[in-house]
Amino acid sequence: MSTFVSLNPTDLSDVVTEVPAAKASDIVDAARRAKEAQKAWAKMPAPARGRVIANAGRLFEKNKDTLSRLVTREMGKVFREAQGDVQEVIDTCDFFLGEGRRLYGQTVPSEMPNKNLFTFRKPVGTTLIITAGNFPAAVPSWYIIPALLTGNSVVWKPSEYTPAISKAMTDIFHAAGVPKDLLITLIADGKETFKGMEQALEQGLINKVGFTGSTEVGRLIGSKVGEYIQSPLLELGGKNPMVVMPDANLELVLDGATFAGFGTAGQRCTSLGTMWLHEDIYDRFLAAYASRIENEKVGDPMQDVLFGPMIGEKYADSHEHNLKMIAGHHQVHGSTGVGRITASNPRNGFVGDPDKGVFVHPTIVSGIKAGDELYYTETFGPLVGVGKFKTLDEAIELSNGHGFGLSSAIYTSDPNSVWLYREGVSAGMVSINNSTSGAEAHLPFGGNGNSGNGSRQSGIWVLDQFTSWQSMNWDWSGKLQKAQIDNEEVPHNPDFTI
Repeated sequence: MSTFVSLNPTDLSDVVTEVPAAKASDIVDAARRAKEAQKAWAKMPAPARGRVIANAGRLFEKNKDTLSRLVTREMGKVFREAQGDVQEVIDTCDFFLGEGRRLYGQTVPSEMPNKNLFTFRKPVGTTLIITAGNFPAAVPSWYIIPALLTGNSVVWKPSEYTPAISKAMTDIFHAAGVPKDLLITLIADGKETFKGMEQALEQGLINKVGFTGSTEVGRLIGSKVGEYIQSPLLELGGKNPMVVMPDANLELVLDGATFAGFGTAGQRCTSLGTMWLHEDIYDRFLAAYASRIENEKVGDPMQDVLFGPMIGEKYADSHEHNLKMIAGHHQVHGSTGVGRITASNPRNGFVGDPDKGVFVHPTIVSGIKAGDELYYTETFGPLVGVGKFKTLDEAIELSNGHGFGLSSAIYTSDPNSVWLYREGVSAGMVSINNSTSGAEAHLPFGGNGNSGNGSRQSGIWVLDQFTSWQSMNWDWSGKLQKAQIDNEEVPHNPDFTI
């Protein structure tokens, strides 16, 4: 039997766990069991399902410190960010525990007498949820919690890089009262997952697919799911712009750009892609930003550092590939080297032993232009581009031109710039004088274009992903009344004038 071995990216000699690798047939079997379990769960009153979510929230709260440490150990996120990752699960539980009492439909007036019209939310059925390793607790909760609350079953395929975290979360949900066949977690590679999804769709076992990951894979999943007349929930990549106007508070921009660009080692779908600086402040701010990043601590994620390791070797290799996109007209800033941090390619002020783990240098690349490969490519690592603009219209065009539309930010003290940017930018999320990263559990999360298909997670908006609308008409007149035919007409004089 093949297995996945999870290694601590801070110290690759530390084996976190080893788990069996699921095959496509395992995913199909799980979907079949989940489909059967969903029937009884859907019949449970929604407020009772909400109490199960409440139980889960309290258990996540009780286990927050232990789970946060596991997040840091298994995928390398600095501990304070790991705590935020787990807190998002708690917040999501706290939001949805009450939605079991608010799955509102509507009563609608009929055009006929003695007849009533109603709408109801119904669970979609069995869901297949596929998530990434960069937010191993928060992002899965955005799918799992509302899916369960609305009466669905879940087959969850988390990242191969975070099996220990996913097992711990699954155990917490089961301890909270979620039946074991209602939430089934399997670790599989991409090929087997896609094959299993396809077979489960063919057999009518899956009614909804949710995916967080790359745009490339999202296209494949969206295309396949569409063959079965289903609409997937796709949360894909980003090339998130940050526009800095000449009237911005530059100290605030420094804080926002540091966190957005290099928090989680840049491994967020909402990480800062390219910072667009007005020409009047370009040189001054670039120098300050480069100095700030050069002096930030990098290394052991349990210490006070800006960021720790990459999630794994694959991510470090991808980062080094992206560095090849640096062209002759670009300049590199931010560190004492580029690529992997090692004893022979050191980072000043590194905390810990770089040769034990998977660490890379933070890199700022200035001189970005619209035609550059770095302009169009989601780099998913500690690599931030910096470019120049003259007018707000140009900044909006640069913000949209690459085709991604997830997150965006503008720093300015002018309300006119705020509203013009909000109106013009294509991103699904806009921050004003704040980072491109930082979701809250009760606000819709998602993107457009290459960043997603318009579906949204979090808040009440995600309910439309895990429920379908059913309308009902109840005619108690005792006779057949035909809509659009038997309507009552009120006598009137159409030729009346004063």
